[in-house]
Amino acid sequence: MLTRTILPALLALTNTAAAVELHHITVRTGTDGLAPVTLTVTDAAGEAIACHADIAHWYSLELAQAAPGAELHIELWFDPQSGTYAALNDKRENLPVERLWCGFAGRAYATRALIPLDRRAEKLPAVAQALACAESDGRLVCR
Repeated sequence: MLTRTILPALLALTNTAAAVELHHITVRTGTDGLAPVTLTVTDAAGEAIACHADIAHWYSLELAQAAPGAELHIELWFDPQSGTYAALNDKRENLPVERLWCGFAGRAYATRALIPLDRRAEKLPAVAQALACAESDGRLVCR
């Protein structure tokens, strides 16, 4: 009886959800107008590391992993017009990189070290950038 009368009344009093209008989004593909940037990270931590890119406020993408003593190469693309770095997916779609970080594989977020990305075109490295990452107090430190 309660669910037959009260529930329909409560549902009738709630606001209806507003309709969402969907818009077509053009995703940039390829590398035209972009400058290649290679970041080399050496794992000096004594255990495997993984590097990730935050490509949306809620989503990160693993870019590469390295075993202890190994190097990994992260290929990014820089747009000097907007200051945006991008990673390419398998369809060559540009995935804008908000932040780049590395941490110990399997617990990378909790042990992460942020990798600075200079977004000024005049500061874009003419050669590949290189970092070494080591353990310090249970976290990864990259310099």
